[in-house]
Amino acid sequence: MLAREARRPHGATDMTEPATIRSAQPDDQGALAALHAEAWRYAYRGIIPGLTLERMIARRGPARWASKGASGFRMLVMEFGGRIVGYTQYGPCRLGGRLRIGEISELYVKPECHGAGFGRALFDAARQRLAAAGLSGLLVWALAENDLACGFYQAIGGQPRFRAVERLGGVPLVKIGFHWGSGA
Repeated sequence: MLAREARRPHGATDMTEPATIRSAQPDDQGALAALHAEAWRYAYRGIIPGLTLERMIARRGPARWASKGASGFRMLVMEFGGRIVGYTQYGPCRLGGRLRIGEISELYVKPECHGAGFGRALFDAARQRLAAAGLSGLLVWALAENDLACGFYQAIGGQPRFRAVERLGGVPLVKIGFHWGSGA
């Protein structure tokens, strides 16, 4: 069987150039805000009502990214070709209670980089850090209508375990909690 060739991200001229994952730094805030806006418009246009989506994006400008670590969650960024092409935010599960599992609260990759393995690499890096912190299970939420995210999480072993409804812009949206490992 032939190994699947990694998709070349738009603008990449040399796929031998390494992608790197590192902790987010305060000076990443502008790039993170721009990546977040692009990724959210790509993922949620047609799912979250337009005005609501734009307001949610506007609330997460560069200043908000500077304070992201205060929530107890950590952030990793992926760099490729001298720019940030993805990020993930992770920490203890927000459901609280007896659950001693981790949660990836955000994982986004620039749309032109989908299929290059960057999302999986960020997922694996966050999961390894959560396990090292003693959080063996993992939970990730995705809107049920976000076929790309749901397909990604199922393809990497996530089991749809929880369902909830969140109202955004007056519209009820079902979200699915995907689970890996023990603890839930």
